[in-house]
Amino acid sequence: MAKVVIFGAGDIARLMHYYLTRDSGHEVIAFTVDEAFRQGSSFVGLPLVAFEEIAHLHPPGECKMFVALSYARMNQLRAEKYYDAKNLGYELVSYVSSRCSFLSDTPVGENCAILEDNTIQPFVRIGNNVILWSGNHIGHDSIIDDHCFLASQIVVSGHVHIHSHCFIGVNATLRNSIEIAPRTLVGAGAIIMKDTVPGGVYLPHRAKLFQKTSDEIDL
Repeated sequence: MAKVVIFGAGDIARLMHYYLTRDSGHEVIAFTVDEAFRQGSSFVGLPLVAFEEIAHLHPPGECKMFVALSYARMNQLRAEKYYDAKNLGYELVSYVSSRCSFLSDTPVGENCAILEDNTIQPFVRIGNNVILWSGNHIGHDSIIDDHCFLASQIVVSGHVHIHSHCFIGVNATLRNSIEIAPRTLVGAGAIIMKDTVPGGVYLPHRAKLFQKTSDEIDL
């Protein structure tokens, strides 16, 4: 059990406050953001303090931190704040939902959030600063490197290696035994059948508006 300061004051920070408060042994005591982005002095009823003052107000010897930011700039922003917190001496906590099926013997790294209904099969390895939103399947022997964000309902087959700073969109499917190169962006619903290239963007075909209305279709 630890006292935790959450970096962030948006939806992800609010959700992580909910999860940590209701489904972990941690106690959230405050939020922090850079002073330039601080709006007000509180967030969800707790103090919202400037990151520039956090080590003085809540020293790393007295509490830990979770960086609750999104996938902005291919997770680079979250990575920068992760390292800023570590450089101040903070230990970064991770959260694995009690409603997750976590079958790997290898614990997740620092500052990870593995939400409800994820299935993590045996021999999976998950690095630091990784967010898995709800309802994903991570197949056996797969590796997810640092600073990745996987949205919901994704199927990662066995022996897949997702390298750092990747974003995988909702309902994407990754076939087995492929390499997802660093900074790959996989769009919602995409099916990836072979290795990707660094910085590649992979988008599926999109639905098109049919010429008839729903009232004209005989179901």
